[in-house]
Amino acid sequence: MKRYVYINDNESSHELYCDNRISNRKYTVLNFLPKNLWEQFSRFMNQYFLLIACLQLWSLITPVNPASTWGPLIFIFAVSASKEAWDDYNRYLSDKKANEKLVWVVRQGIRKHIQAQDIHVGNIVWLRENDEVPCDLVLIGTSDPQGLCYVETAALDGETDLKTRVIPSACMGIDFELLHKIKGVIECPNPDKDITRFDANLRLFPPFIDNDVCPLTIKNTILQSCYLRNTEWACGVAVYTGNETKLGMSRGIPEPKLTAMDAMIDKLTGAIFVFQIVVVMVLGIAGNVWKDTEARKQWYVQYPIEGPWYELLVIPLRFELLCSIMIPISIKVSLDLVKSLYAKFIDWDAEMIDYETGIPSHATNTAISEDLGQVEYIMTDKTGTLTENRMIFRRCCISGVFYGNESGDALKDTKLLNAVAGSSPDVVQFLTVMAICNTVVPIKSKTGAISYKAQSQDEDALVNAAAQLHMVYANKNANILEIRFNGSVIKYEVLEILEFTSDRKRMSVVVKDCQNGKIVLLSKGADEAILPFAYVGQQTRTFIEAVEQYAQLGLRTLCLACRELREDEYQEWSLLFKEASSTLVDREWRIAEVCQRLEHDFEVLGVTAIEDRLQDGVPETIETLRKAGINFWMLTGDKQNTAIQIALSCNFISPEPKGQLLLIDGKTEDEVCRSLERVLLTMRITSSEPKDVAFVVDGWALEIALKHYRKAFTELAILSRTAICCRVTPSQKAQLVELLKSCDYRTLAIGDGGNDVRMIQQADIGVGISGREGLQAARAADYSIGKFRFLKRLILVHGRYSYNRTAFLSQYSFYKSLVICFIQIFFSFISGVSGTSLFNSVSLMAYNVFYTSIPVLVSVLDKDLSEGTVMQHPQILFYCQAGRFTVSPPFLAFFLLLYNRASESEYICWMVWSIFVPCNCCVCDHHTCLCLREK
Repeated sequence: MKRYVYINDNESSHELYCDNRISNRKYTVLNFLPKNLWEQFSRFMNQYFLLIACLQLWSLITPVNPASTWGPLIFIFAVSASKEAWDDYNRYLSDKKANEKLVWVVRQGIRKHIQAQDIHVGNIVWLRENDEVPCDLVLIGTSDPQGLCYVETAALDGETDLKTRVIPSACMGIDFELLHKIKGVIECPNPDKDITRFDANLRLFPPFIDNDVCPLTIKNTILQSCYLRNTEWACGVAVYTGNETKLGMSRGIPEPKLTAMDAMIDKLTGAIFVFQIVVVMVLGIAGNVWKDTEARKQWYVQYPIEGPWYELLVIPLRFELLCSIMIPISIKVSLDLVKSLYAKFIDWDAEMIDYETGIPSHATNTAISEDLGQVEYIMTDKTGTLTENRMIFRRCCISGVFYGNESGDALKDTKLLNAVAGSSPDVVQFLTVMAICNTVVPIKSKTGAISYKAQSQDEDALVNAAAQLHMVYANKNANILEIRFNGSVIKYEVLEILEFTSDRKRMSVVVKDCQNGKIVLLSKGADEAILPFAYVGQQTRTFIEAVEQYAQLGLRTLCLACRELREDEYQEWSLLFKEASSTLVDREWRIAEVCQRLEHDFEVLGVTAIEDRLQDGVPETIETLRKAGINFWMLTGDKQNTAIQIALSCNFISPEPKGQLLLIDGKTEDEVCRSLERVLLTMRITSSEPKDVAFVVDGWALEIALKHYRKAFTELAILSRTAICCRVTPSQKAQLVELLKSCDYRTLAIGDGGNDVRMIQQADIGVGISGREGLQAARAADYSIGKFRFLKRLILVHGRYSYNRTAFLSQYSFYKSLVICFIQIFFSFISGVSGTSLFNSVSLMAYNVFYTSIPVLVSVLDKDLSEGTVMQHPQILFYCQAGRFTVSPPFLAFFLLLYNRASESEYICWMVWSIFVPCNCCVCDHHTCLCLREK
């Protein structure tokens, strides 16, 4: 489906598309009550208590005042409804503030102020520096002569670095005044939530351009909630408005996660309900039998000789109402309140503040704190999660010559410095690719100093390293790049940019040397994306050895290459590329196919090696959590050797002979099958030995294993405590998390970048690190922390305490309900099995609200062990992981123990209490119960 947006046409789109009114509200004034009640009564427990409350309105069968159930039920519903209403009111205030913000738009060729909610599709919107973007816009003009502008997208994707956006080529050179009168049509897809893609076409009407098709990408857009930075003004055409923007489409309330404790409570509730039905049936039959035999012999019992047709149901229904308190009505509200407090404990923890950045820990999800204490598998990213994501250029290999091996820093290697000073052709070509094969934008300050705005830490390190080696990327004017080298100025015209994708694993630019007119393809990427495509006859053995050597040192590697293009070859390819870039169906796949036609027969120039240091405390954290019985899997996009070296330095695996690495590799199904069987056989044999065994798999073999040998790979996942998955894509990360969840393991995923979001959302618990890659992972996660080392305290302290406290509260809630219910049942045997309540309605309500509330309040702050003890002895977590406090046998033991201890004292208390409290026994109307006194 397509959408046609007519630029600067105030009438054509008003009825077809929505205005820019934002609404994140869940309710309206009219539907709040019915919708909220429907949501609350969709839960089995609430339906059950509503049925009980309705039955209590039948005076013939109710043993207590209906207020004893209606009161708590209304209170619980009112608390839940009030919370929902307050949250929705805050959403309304936020929407109102955004909708009423004043913005500049063009109407009838005149700029005017209107409210943001009155923007329509096709309107031209003007923005000034630091303005928030009110809807999704296609750029048509900026104050920059090159047509560039800079936007901050942190609110959209969490990335803190400024992004570069550019106006379409069709709009280049249009005068500032003519932008008010511009006319045309944008052909774009219907609204979707993918913030990384925008496949559209632009046609401007004469006299601006004669109906030429201009392809549009996400680079030509600025999306809602971004901010315009470092640009005096920009204007764009509204293509998506209101809740149809990409941000609006991606909004939504995430599905609630069910914790292991919640699942256990549901099962326990079901079991108690079945037990309750059995008790009701037994006592109901016994009551009817006693009534027809013994009761009629007693002078004080006056049953009618003939009763109504439903007479046999009266006593069973009385017992149903009497036994309804077996299931605690207040357990959900109690758990919600204490879990919210547990989340606040995490927010308030001063020991989990990253003082380097000032970032505190934060619990976004307040309902799953106890699951932190039951984590069995941690799936972690590498770059930015275990490492600092501060890239430093360390070594390189150029045309078979290694630089930086002796000093550990290529930028100080005299051999390289001499080669640069002598303008060695191989070195100059290598540095040229480093300097301009990227999306970096140079920014010159008033003092003349040049700084770089990069969207990737790797690109920033390469460009700065090239500048230190005198290959300075000095300026970019439209498509003209200016490079300064050893006092000379070299200019290149950028003809095409072949952007990096996770499938191609490389990025290329086609440039034209403005001095000699030569067209050159420059590429950089992973070794498997560059080296196999070298021209026939080039020896790549040295480069392979360089990649292996650098990977052994834990360095990140990139291969650089180039190829000279003929004019006719480029022109023929350019037509295909333009056609693929302007298609609206499968554009990404079509572009990748066309790029493949150009990216071959490379002349490999060399290899770069970049260091990314480990964060402080990572090895100690992993070692401690492994002692706590938690298994670790590293999921990374880096190459195998780099990942293995990082895993060794992080204490993921032990070096030989204590540890052993098993490799799963292969490019075909048969190769992967044999490799998987060999590893699985070894794992079965060594599973009984005290040896640290881990398996390593790359993305290609993983794809085959998950598709064709899922059962065998699942068995391997169960047997292995540690795994290293290299060259994996974001979707594969999510698949591995889902695989472990399907084996009933509690999984925690931790990452710091946008490529980790799918993994984080898929896991039982998602943890995001607020790092150099931005806040996208932290925003999508259940918990956010400043550094990886805080994960130890999050799990061992907060997770364990939350689990213990929640387990006690759950057990106690059921215990106190069962205790009073069994007292009622025991009383029925001395009151003619008549379904009579021993206690009056006020006493029953006071029992739940006042008499038994102190343990609930105390348990919130309960610490069975000190924090220091827990951190020093992480093995204590084993009991939580096994669910020792919530499975059925411990619960039964908990109940019997407390019941035995309390039975005598409670019986005495009830005896004293009954003297002063009127009895509701149907057998007598005396101030004190004759049956109890006889007892």
